[in-house]
Amino acid sequence: MASPWTDIIEDARHYPSPHNSQPIVVGVEDDRTASVFYDLRRGLPAESFGIPFGHVCAGVFLVGLAVVARAHGFTVTETLDHGPMDFDRLTRDPGDHLHRLGSVALVPHVVTDDDREALAGFLARRTSRRPYDHTLVGQDVVAAAEEIAAASGHRFRSTDDRAVVDEVVRVNQETLFDDLRNDAVHDEILHWLRFSKRQAATTGDGLSAETMLMPGPVLRVAMEHRGLWDVPVLGAVFRRVYLATMRGVRQLGWLEGPFETAADHVEAGRVFMRIWLDMSRRGVALHPFGTVITNPRSHAAFVDRAGVDESDGRMAWMLFRFGRSAPPPVAHRRPAAAMTIGSAS
Repeated sequence: MASPWTDIIEDARHYPSPHNSQPIVVGVEDDRTASVFYDLRRGLPAESFGIPFGHVCAGVFLVGLAVVARAHGFTVTETLDHGPMDFDRLTRDPGDHLHRLGSVALVPHVVTDDDREALAGFLARRTSRRPYDHTLVGQDVVAAAEEIAAASGHRFRSTDDRAVVDEVVRVNQETLFDDLRNDAVHDEILHWLRFSKRQAATTGDGLSAETMLMPGPVLRVAMEHRGLWDVPVLGAVFRRVYLATMRGVRQLGWLEGPFETAADHVEAGRVFMRIWLDMSRRGVALHPFGTVITNPRSHAAFVDRAGVDESDGRMAWMLFRFGRSAPPPVAHRRPAAAMTIGSAS
């Protein structure tokens, strides 16, 4: 008899991750229990807050896992570890690359229509970098996000102030150019870029030119020859191509809350994923502006412009545009076997 993990992991692998790096590994122990790991080789330690966002990614995955498992007839119980991620382990021993996040267990559950609908919504969720349609989403969307955030001690805030939105979009654009000047961050970004459909399909991961809505050859030249960003004519062309995907943005949302410990980071990931799934269910597209948060200069500019209070251990730890867009291209995923070790692999 096949393990229930086989079908659960097949669906759960569609969770979102920074740079579509897909770092979560599931170690199946038996038909009801598994360990969950973070593959340090797929992390983003070069970026400021890159390590905390490893635990955010874990929280995102765990929410997705719970949604998937319910539709397959199980609830999930968790026993989590919150130890720090030590990326230096890779230097000491490249084979020691799995950071243990904890264990999960499946408990039998009677599937409902709501469970099936939630799974369909999880599988349909996408990151949309397409231009948005200039319209504001309904207040019900904002209110739902506020309620989800507040339930976990976080605060969802948003703005449709045109001047603020335009300024933060500009900061997001400039952040890319700023990050490219940092050798470690540049190398990390370059590692995850996929310049052709064939390359993206072969690796099953990374940021494809197709999903970023940029011609592959243009993206390759721009990223492999970063000095061209500063050449007046070519730099202006690259900026126009990048900004073209930002047309129609009317609203920005962000999350503020505790962001000091690994446990905070995991909970933050849960909050973000729940809001994302709720917006997706309501037909609202979302695109995180992660680099604005992780780049210290851009983060400070955003906090100042948006009037964010980061006192008492709280932080604006997630920023995104949201609205409505045409369906985005589908990002590739690695097969379930690539993220599974143990009896279901």
